[in-house]
Amino acid sequence: MHQLVIFKDMLERYSKHPVDFLVVYIEEAHPLDGWSLDSNQFKLQKPKHMKERVQAAEMFVEHAKVDCPIVVDGMENEANNAYGALPERLYIILNGNIAYEGGKGPLLYDLNELELALKKIISV
Repeated sequence: MHQLVIFKDMLERYSKHPVDFLVVYIEEAHPLDGWSLDSNQFKLQKPKHMKERVQAAEMFVEHAKVDCPIVVDGMENEANNAYGALPERLYIILNGNIAYEGGKGPLLYDLNELELALKKIISV
């Protein structure tokens, strides 16, 4: 959750810059019927239908209160498969191309590294 606070601060800092932020809610990383962790704040089964995945994303939205668009990956996991995002990953897309690809989270998820790359791109 600490990373979420840093991300929200970054959203605010860059709100006046010509950049857009987007969160893509992908498949649940630690569902109760999968590789579950006792420390999980949300106790969710792996969604079997899009409606369940959307409900899980809505729980995230309600909790996180992130001020950027949040979209939900399809049940075929197209975004997750294309970007290797499970359980979390950071990207900068510039003119339709990947300008920055962060490491897989949570261990290689680095918002400071993302911000340095973003600053280079927008020349802050």
